[in-house]
Amino acid sequence: MGKNIDWQNLGFSYIKTDLRYRSHWKDGAWDDGVLTEDNCVHISEGSTALHYGQECFEGLKAYRQRDGSVALFRPDQNAARMQASCERLLMPTIPTEKFIDACVQVVRANLDYLPPYGSGGALYLRPYVIGVGDNLGVRTAPEFLFSVFCVPVGAYFKGGLTPANFIVSRYDRAAPHGTGAAKVGGNYAASLLPGHLAKERGFADAIYLDPETHTKIEEVGAANFFAITRDGRFVTPQSPSILPSITKYSLLHLAKERLGLEVEEGDVYIDRLDEYQEAGACGTAAVITPIGGIQNGDDFHVFYSETEVGPVTRRLYDELVGIQYGDVEAPEGWLVKVE
Repeated sequence: MGKNIDWQNLGFSYIKTDLRYRSHWKDGAWDDGVLTEDNCVHISEGSTALHYGQECFEGLKAYRQRDGSVALFRPDQNAARMQASCERLLMPTIPTEKFIDACVQVVRANLDYLPPYGSGGALYLRPYVIGVGDNLGVRTAPEFLFSVFCVPVGAYFKGGLTPANFIVSRYDRAAPHGTGAAKVGGNYAASLLPGHLAKERGFADAIYLDPETHTKIEEVGAANFFAITRDGRFVTPQSPSILPSITKYSLLHLAKERLGLEVEEGDVYIDRLDEYQEAGACGTAAVITPIGGIQNGDDFHVFYSETEVGPVTRRLYDELVGIQYGDVEAPEGWLVKVE
């Protein structure tokens, strides 16, 4: 048992683990799927994933909990989101039971790579669906591949939870009525240049405004945005081109049910940031990235602090991470035990 891994210094980088899951769709049905040692995918040169971007993916984590058990965090929600992404790209959906079973198989087959409780790490799972098979024209693929692999990842904040600054981009992450709400690679390809430009200027990442009016915050890099108003409400943007973050909806629930806050999905106008006393970005990788300040043109707006984490953000982070590691009681159905 155990791999020769420096658990305390894990980052968010690819590490080849022992086994991954693969399932093939052909003639109208998925096969049973297998675990394989091969981390290379062999596909036709005509695959729609290569030419027309017909692919989607997910990201979720398994955690070693305080009592020694292993749990996946809300995999049914990732399954539902992947089904929506597949439907948007005319790909066959993965039934929820098959999706969760594949994730459980991969975690069980790679338990030696699961960071121990207390290390701040987790086992990150990357399910994906790609269009494959011989093809040339712009159409849905004749065959598809569903796969899940895993990588041990470390605590996102090595020095503890710390605020980061962001800059509003002049680029759009997604088109109005496009694929913004689906977790597809094209959205991320579109974000590479603005993200690079933001980092060149010393910011953590770019902030994207709504593509129709460019007046409202939509996403922060590859994460969702939330803010705490001066009267203590939890607010997060609502738009058909925002990826529905499982972390965000978890925070919405906890803010209301555990912290007793009013919660709201609505418009967050970029020229009215002074209404908010705290802000953050949320997603699977970091859970929460506190936002210190936002650069919008010549204006730089600071929320709670550029160096200190706001009290509500801290409470939300502690509550959610506590649930994931088994230190805080989880709402019913949020954790799926692996062993």
